[in-house]
Amino acid sequence: MTIRVALAARRDASYDILIGGGLLADLPARLKVACPASRYAVITDSHVAKLLGDHVVARFHDATLQAQLFEFPAGEWNKTRETWATLSDRMLAARFGRDSAVVALGGGVVGDLAGFVAATYLRGIPCVQVPTTLLAMIDSSIGGKTGVDVPAGKNLLGAFHQPRLVVADLDVLGSLPPAQLAAGMAEAVKHGVIADRQYFDTLEQEHGAVTAREAGALERVVRRSVEIKAEVVAADEREAGRRAILNFGHTVAHAIEATAKFATPHGEAVAIGMAYEARLAEALGIAEAGTANRVQRLLERYNLPLDLPASATVDALVAAMQLDKKARESAVRFALPQAIGRMHADGKSWTVAAGGGGGAGVNT
Repeated sequence: MTIRVALAARRDASYDILIGGGLLADLPARLKVACPASRYAVITDSHVAKLLGDHVVARFHDATLQAQLFEFPAGEWNKTRETWATLSDRMLAARFGRDSAVVALGGGVVGDLAGFVAATYLRGIPCVQVPTTLLAMIDSSIGGKTGVDVPAGKNLLGAFHQPRLVVADLDVLGSLPPAQLAAGMAEAVKHGVIADRQYFDTLEQEHGAVTAREAGALERVVRRSVEIKAEVVAADEREAGRRAILNFGHTVAHAIEATAKFATPHGEAVAIGMAYEARLAEALGIAEAGTANRVQRLLERYNLPLDLPASATVDALVAAMQLDKKARESAVRFALPQAIGRMHADGKSWTVAAGGGGGAGVNT
């Protein structure tokens, strides 16, 4: 299955997302066509390296392609400037040139970090995303957002750098731990809320099949979520307008991650963020009554948390949200639903602003 990300503003930067089983076996052949390079830097973390790293590099060598594995310690807390610098320095020491390419093999942390290396290495070299988690397949590998975390917050340093190709091999989902499967479903729920009520209904109906990892159900989740994400980012590459709807739940989520020093996984933080932001939408009179309860019930069915971690104080969360990339003049901005499948917009913006300094007042 192939889904095209046809970027409206830059057709030359458009790319394909491949979805199916057994795609890793054909990865070198696909890269020869979509991303030819003299050498490939396969960047991954220590967890994925043990499972797939050597196997993938061996596939490149079997296809007479030059590839080298670059590994860094797993964990969101390692998605830093220091890790970016270390990877870049190692590639320079190995004499990777501008005719090289980066292959990001792993979950969201790997995709963000490796993509940022590619965006900045020798002022930019091509990148291919090979996501190995559900969350990365349906969300973070698509759209070209790359970056690293800093003490002030999540992804505050980064660049837009579109991949040449995204390869989502569904076979790797079979070994995904339950918590990571649930984390990916948080983003799937988000896609239903922001764009497709029928898809949200399907996620309710197919809960048992998805959690049991039935191949057909997982493929349907990946396909529909990828279609939604691809359609949104294709029309608004740099988040100048409607792409902001993809941030539903993320204003609170990023603040949770920053204040918890990334001890709360991203998918769980997004689930908590959606629960709180859906309630906010109802409190402001933006969302239909019952929207928040329906979102919360579905998140609970996928074993996702709804409550803030003990480490998240209101003052710390507000301070972190004021540093969020969407904030303007210290006003915290939220992407909020109007109903399941439809997001709020006022004709000028897809976000709602809450006043700075803890937000006495909210306006649309």
